[in-house]
Amino acid sequence: MAANNPTLHRQMQTLYSDHHGWLHAWLRKKLGCAHRAADLAHDTFMRLLARDEPLRLDEPRAFLTTVAQRVMANHWRREQIERAYLDALALVPEAFAPSPEERALLLEALVEIDSLLDSLPVAVKRAFLLAQLDGLTHAEIAAQLKISIATVKRHLLRAAAQCFFALSPA
Repeated sequence: MAANNPTLHRQMQTLYSDHHGWLHAWLRKKLGCAHRAADLAHDTFMRLLARDEPLRLDEPRAFLTTVAQRVMANHWRREQIERAYLDALALVPEAFAPSPEERALLLEALVEIDSLLDSLPVAVKRAFLLAQLDGLTHAEIAAQLKISIATVKRHLLRAAAQCFFALSPA
């Protein structure tokens, strides 16, 4: 949130004071955990604080519900990734297991990669994953996806470009 925007600051303050308790209760009912609900209510308001433009809210609770549902979906997705990562780590001999700090960094990288892949069109993502995870050639990907080799190349270039630009320092 822009620190020099008093209108937006007042608007967020009012939204928080009027609806935080309600949002926390709504999340607690959905999640069955007061602590997780508190975390996600916090994350919901943090997401709103990152905005620079004023909110136009005719129905603030409907708006908060929509934002909170997105925050919950991201939370569950992150939990899925973390669970899969921990399952894979369980197969690694203890001598080769990463430190807790390395695990945290790797998990953050996995979440970022997942987000990047999720932003790609389905066909581009499928071609990219077939190349990167399955090691298929352009011709094999083209045959499996029933597209031309030129299209496979375009898809892979698009995926690589999106990943490169997203991971490049600003």
